[in-house]
Amino acid sequence: MKNDDLKFQYRINHAIREKEVRLVGDNVEQGVYSIAQALQIAEEQELDLVEISPNAKPTVCRVIDYQKFLYQQRKRQKDQKAKSNKIVVKEIRFGPQTDDHDYNFKLKHAIEFLKEGAKVKAYVFFRGRAIMFKSQGEVLLLRFANDLEAYGKVESMPVLEGKRMIVMIAPLSKKNGEAQKAQQKKAEAESEKQA
Repeated sequence: MKNDDLKFQYRINHAIREKEVRLVGDNVEQGVYSIAQALQIAEEQELDLVEISPNAKPTVCRVIDYQKFLYQQRKRQKDQKAKSNKIVVKEIRFGPQTDDHDYNFKLKHAIEFLKEGAKVKAYVFFRGRAIMFKSQGEVLLLRFANDLEAYGKVESMPVLEGKRMIVMIAPLSKKNGEAQKAQQKKAEAESEKQA
């Protein structure tokens, strides 16, 4: 919401259309007042009468400095925007004939990214005639997705887009991740007992 939009969101002083309002604020005796009385109280304190909750019956108004109120609202919106989840997508690039060491190195990084809560976009880039090896690329990405099953879920299966074959992997929610870790530990304990 733009700053200008915020100014027009609230009715103040004589723009309030109700006959009776519930008055709240600092240094004000809370209660239901006629609009004339509420305006008089606001003027005596050299503050504004601001309609806070127009849908309530009677409408709730607050006696405050309107500019200070707008500043606080903008600050609150900015804080909420900063706290909102931003989805980060990390890319991992493979060649169609990636060897095991490189694969394991990239797998380790993908696990870290998923633990941090970022999505992973893994792709195989085919150069020139390497497009003939697209089946190898698909096998590589499916293996990659399978190895990351404990840390993330596949959002899209390997898809060829131009010279890239892409797979998207989203992190598991924390509850699902903890449940799968518990299952893995249980399975490891059982395999140790059998050995």
